[in-house]
Amino acid sequence: MTAITLNFPSILALTDEQFYQLCQANADLRLERTNAGELIIMPPTGGETGHRNSRINQQLLNWSDTNNLGIAFDSSTGFKLPNGAERSPDASWVRRERWEALSAEQKRKFLPLSPDFVVELRSESDSLTKLQAKMQEYIDNGTRLGWLIDPQTQQVEIYRSGREVEILQNPNTLSGEDVVLGFELNLQPIFSNV
Repeated sequence: MTAITLNFPSILALTDEQFYQLCQANADLRLERTNAGELIIMPPTGGETGHRNSRINQQLLNWSDTNNLGIAFDSSTGFKLPNGAERSPDASWVRRERWEALSAEQKRKFLPLSPDFVVELRSESDSLTKLQAKMQEYIDNGTRLGWLIDPQTQQVEIYRSGREVEILQNPNTLSGEDVVLGFELNLQPIFSNV
């Protein structure tokens, strides 16, 4: 299955609150919204992708638990980007001072910011060009570091603010550089057959 994009005429455009309520009423669906107001309905992942994504989140959360630098999030977290899009990266992280600057209400709903760090894991049904555009959207909206991981080709695209995309073929690990300082993702469980 692939994602479905619904184009709403401006007369049917959802407010932020209506979109939030739609997501709450359909918690079994993974919904995103583009900055043009298109509604994206993403199917659940298969077992292999779900396992790989869990391994990425496990490693990020374990690292985050060892320090007080920020907060890690899984793929069910929504972010309202500065351009108006609402996205849910497969894994993400926000510096603690940015998290603490949010109100209690903002923390309960879709976070009104672009994460400092994002990971998108390509599943077999994902369009590579759409994921690349999504990664660039994160960077254009303030994300400082992003990894697009493709287990099918064992390739990683690294997105950084103000720099060209770097492509790595079959790396063993990825460094969080100065954004998620000290984080190193072991790609063996992500690239191996589950």
